[in-house]
Amino acid sequence: MMKYIAYCRKSREEKDKQILSIEAQIAELKEFAKRENLEIVEFVEEAKTAKVPGRENFDKVIKKIEKGEASGIIAWHPDRLARNSIDGGKIIYLLDTKKILDLKFPSFWFENTPQGKFMLSIAFGQSKYYVDNLSENVKRGLRQKLRNGVWPSRAPYGYINNAITRGIEVDDKKAKAIIKAYEIFSDGSKTFTDISTFLFKFDFQTKNGKPLNVNQVRQILSNKFYGGIMKYNGEFHEGKHKIFISKQLFQKVQAELAKRDKHYKKSNGFPFLGIFKCKECGVAITAEKHAKFYKGTNRTATYFYYRCTKKLGACSQKAITAFEMENQIKEMLEKVSLPKLWVKNWLNWLEKDELLEQDSQSKTIEKLQIELEAINKKQNFLLDSFLDQVIDNDTYKNKKNELFETKIKLEEDLLNLKDNGSNRLEPFRQFIETALRCGKIARAKNTNEELAFFVKTVGSNFYLDNRRLAVSFKQGFDVVQTESQRLGGFSNVSPNSWSVGMP
Repeated sequence: MMKYIAYCRKSREEKDKQILSIEAQIAELKEFAKRENLEIVEFVEEAKTAKVPGRENFDKVIKKIEKGEASGIIAWHPDRLARNSIDGGKIIYLLDTKKILDLKFPSFWFENTPQGKFMLSIAFGQSKYYVDNLSENVKRGLRQKLRNGVWPSRAPYGYINNAITRGIEVDDKKAKAIIKAYEIFSDGSKTFTDISTFLFKFDFQTKNGKPLNVNQVRQILSNKFYGGIMKYNGEFHEGKHKIFISKQLFQKVQAELAKRDKHYKKSNGFPFLGIFKCKECGVAITAEKHAKFYKGTNRTATYFYYRCTKKLGACSQKAITAFEMENQIKEMLEKVSLPKLWVKNWLNWLEKDELLEQDSQSKTIEKLQIELEAINKKQNFLLDSFLDQVIDNDTYKNKKNELFETKIKLEEDLLNLKDNGSNRLEPFRQFIETALRCGKIARAKNTNEELAFFVKTVGSNFYLDNRRLAVSFKQGFDVVQTESQRLGGFSNVSPNSWSVGMP
């Protein structure tokens, strides 16, 4: 019989209450092993984050596997094993080299096949997404404040935070200084440095005690907050805070700022600006258009180009036409696109995983309900014991409080589980659907704006080198690109032809 090492991990940094405690993981894995007739030779526990490599106990498990003390690992979910590409890569490599013959997870489907290793590699790569997604729940309160017109963060200059009301109120002294700064700037005779010097007299300074820099001054003068509009995480909201700058004065200052704005405005005709850099010198790629008159046809043709800005000096890189850049971006997207048949098969696999998730969730809910019922019985028994004078008052109160706190925690966990369920598999679904859409966008016409969006979705570190575009594909898409290159494309290849590993 194959021998397994059970690995259980729970980090204090993880706020996800759906992740079972180490004790609960051990109990679930024992039940799972019994149900599946698996032999667990050792339980290894670890209370440390898996976001970065360097877990001592995890490394011990890997060494035991390499020595042949066991040939399989059991864990609650792949994210218990790894939340980074290095540790995830170790697992994939040990599977490829047959050091690990099997992995078992009560809440995740896995088979030691190319498809299974692919899904596992994506699980390791996408686990951070899941963690980030959980933080959104913490932000709900902030968003509700914004809906109510209440600023949820540190008060801007001229306002102070009220710890009692949890709102903001006007700082009269600083507000008067800002009003005056607006007034003296609005006539167009003062520089940003002049405004900084003026505000410094009223204790407007950096953390180092120096006058505000130009960008900080500009931010004060352009902040829509003083006009009654709150901007939070790139989204505007109507604020209900008290306004101390008149709308007329605010608009006058914005007009003056517009006159001085020297920032380059991107043209709508160049959707790929801001994506690529020159490989040779590392500066941004700019765009330009040229008109050429042809005497023979008596017409003028307009040509669009992308080229290195050469801000750092001489550069040998030549310009590339907008048409050629568009075609190369389409080629990039084609490399990470998947046929409909493949997508259909993988979505079917996901559905199997979702059924496992639902089953696991139902069992967890049932377990919590049983524990709550037991707590209620203990509370009733405790009360009877007190009334029968079996226990004294102090013992009764202490035990009652202990049971009450336990009950509250169980009820909270149960409510969260019922309301939120599990979103572990959503990143996989999004990945597969994006990989399918990449092909559709690449084959469509007049979709340059969408091309720019999708290429940034699947890749990073974009460069232009000798009129050829280069990109580093993101986790998951790099695997697709590698396999597409190995197989010569997916069109006439079965999904069973994959040989997936993690770099």
